[in-house]
Amino acid sequence: MSPSDPDLRLELDHIRHRYPGASAGPRAVDDVSLAVSANEVVCLLGPSGCGKSTLLRIAAGLEAVQEGSVRMGGRLVADPVAGVWTPPERRQVGLVFQDSALFPHLSVLRNVTFGLDRLRPPERDARARALLGQLHMSDYADAYPHMLSGGQQQRVALARALAPAPALMLLDEPFSSLDARLRDQIRDDTLHILKSSGAGTLMVTHDPEEAMFMADRIALMREGRIVQAGSPEDLYCRPVEPFVVRFFGDVNALGGVVRERRVATPAGPVAAPGLAEGTAVTVMIRPEALKVARVLDEPVRGEPVRVVAARLLGRSSLLHLRVREAGGSELHLHARIPGVFLPAPGQAVELALDDSQVFVFPPESADAPA
Repeated sequence: MSPSDPDLRLELDHIRHRYPGASAGPRAVDDVSLAVSANEVVCLLGPSGCGKSTLLRIAAGLEAVQEGSVRMGGRLVADPVAGVWTPPERRQVGLVFQDSALFPHLSVLRNVTFGLDRLRPPERDARARALLGQLHMSDYADAYPHMLSGGQQQRVALARALAPAPALMLLDEPFSSLDARLRDQIRDDTLHILKSSGAGTLMVTHDPEEAMFMADRIALMREGRIVQAGSPEDLYCRPVEPFVVRFFGDVNALGGVVRERRVATPAGPVAAPGLAEGTAVTVMIRPEALKVARVLDEPVRGEPVRVVAARLLGRSSLLHLRVREAGGSELHLHARIPGVFLPAPGQAVELALDDSQVFVFPPESADAPA
């Protein structure tokens, strides 16, 4: 799509931002370009302090652009070089934050109709009630914010943001203050209503599972930069560096050496294409990639893999495994097995690998704790 395509609801072009007093350190945002299309949900994902909320505030107009430009619907709304600045209220965006920020003196219905001055009163009420119905809040139209739970308040905040039919929705950690069961239900409702609205959506989260649930595309950030952007499948199954693997959950990280285009592991050899013979590498194995091929009866030849502990996690079982290497050192591995599988401590097992969740990186690959 061209830079002026109105279906590109948001275009951030080479954004750089540094907060006052931070001149010696890295930028909060360092040369980020990103676009959001109509009816697309893009999640900015990353650890605290990586720049994702700053980027969203720049898109909203709550932070002035220092370097780079912002376009909405093909229209330039911020560019310090061109002398262009459009205030937040004229950007046609809907904002939802962690704190619902409802007006305490207004009813639920009046909170939702607050920004609909351009409509006649009957049309305002009809629009607000339709959105409240979609979010299962029709029965609370006459209630006040203090009478609602945290989850109900977030539903009302979402309805209020959607009421003016914005071209772009901006969500900053909207579910992080909710308990787990309520969070699952509300983000499911939110995803469906965002998709039905046709708006583009940029959402900030630090939760990789939430990003995978909500997003058509994820932009994973670290230290002000986008490390990798793509579909959830791209980031989970085709990570470009160890940081990406680690950010999406527990991982078994092993050292190894390339021999005949393969690397030996306790669960069998893995391919190492494109790496020279003798290269020292890091092998990263997700716990779900480790399979128990069979439970071994004693005695066995050599030192087997043994179960240290097994814990049922609900839909899966987590095995803590001990592997004694040839030199006498021990490795501690995690294996995640579907369903109920709880072998006794000390049980010897034979492992197999799902190669699709094993990643080999050369030593020059950047890495940082998530």
